[in-house]
Amino acid sequence: MTKDNRVSNINGATVTITGGTGSFGKTMVRHLLDRDVSRINILSRDEAKQDEMRQAFSDGRLRFFVGDVRDYDSVEKALVNTDFVFHAAALKQVPSCEFFPDQAVKTNIVGSRNVIEAAHRQGVGSVVCLSTDKAVYPVNAMGMTKSLMEKTAQAFARNHPESRTVVSITRYGNVMYSRGSVIPLFVKQIQSGLPLTVTEPRMTRFLMSLQESVDLVDHAFLHAEPGDLFVKKAPASTVETLARSVASVLGVESDVRRIGMRHGEKMHEVLLSREERVKAEDQGDYFRVPLDARSLDYSVYVEDGDEEAVEVEDYDSHNTRRLDVAETVDLVRALPEMQQLLAMAGR
Repeated sequence: MTKDNRVSNINGATVTITGGTGSFGKTMVRHLLDRDVSRINILSRDEAKQDEMRQAFSDGRLRFFVGDVRDYDSVEKALVNTDFVFHAAALKQVPSCEFFPDQAVKTNIVGSRNVIEAAHRQGVGSVVCLSTDKAVYPVNAMGMTKSLMEKTAQAFARNHPESRTVVSITRYGNVMYSRGSVIPLFVKQIQSGLPLTVTEPRMTRFLMSLQESVDLVDHAFLHAEPGDLFVKKAPASTVETLARSVASVLGVESDVRRIGMRHGEKMHEVLLSREERVKAEDQGDYFRVPLDARSLDYSVYVEDGDEEAVEVEDYDSHNTRRLDVAETVDLVRALPEMQQLLAMAGR
């Protein structure tokens, strides 16, 4: 499969997911099994989670590889005869990356380079790297390393125009009910009869379901040119609105207690910088930002700069469509995990 002859779907393909035992990986596996793929390789470090996943899915099309994206050999072994790669492996928790930034560098940057290089050598058709809104104007180590992950992917596309491997990036905000996200914390606090704790009630965050994150990756596979970055348009709410919405869905009234912003947090998250938005192509539900493919020869820009105006706003969680409590309640109630909780409670 080459850039000029990519399949329009992944039926019958072999797909490898790095970090495949996480929330995104499990959702993607369900999606791919419904698409009738030939095989799914799961590469991760956690053998216990692999065993849980093996038993939960009980599908012979899944193959599990114990390895680490930091270790090139383990990555390349998982990519043999692979058609598509979803690169989801990362250190994602802001506090842990703040305390151990060297570890974030090794996984998020060096590990991503290993995945891209192994995919190139194995002739993989397409690699989609998962990024985050924290990569835009980053203020914490997690965002900084994901930003450099994006630069690593774009540099490969720029420096290897002959490669048959199409490397692209998807960037998204808060994925609701993903592991380590705030909704499971609110649910746990409600079940324990505790007040809901928020760092800053007025803080805004994008809201996206796991299924929507999968749809974004699908869009990238179908439409990406080398080095493209894709963003799905998403609504947002304040964290106080989100907290009160979770309580409302569970049929309780809970106090919301402010605990103060943590180190490395932003009031509002940005999915597209104003510089990117100037270049972005509006694709309806998505933005596509094409690769800046200029060479190292900048002499052409000495006298003539970019004439495109930069008087546009960032695309952030403050200026996107803001949901009120009623709208956020509808969004939260529709989550599969919340539906399961409600069913267990007989509601």
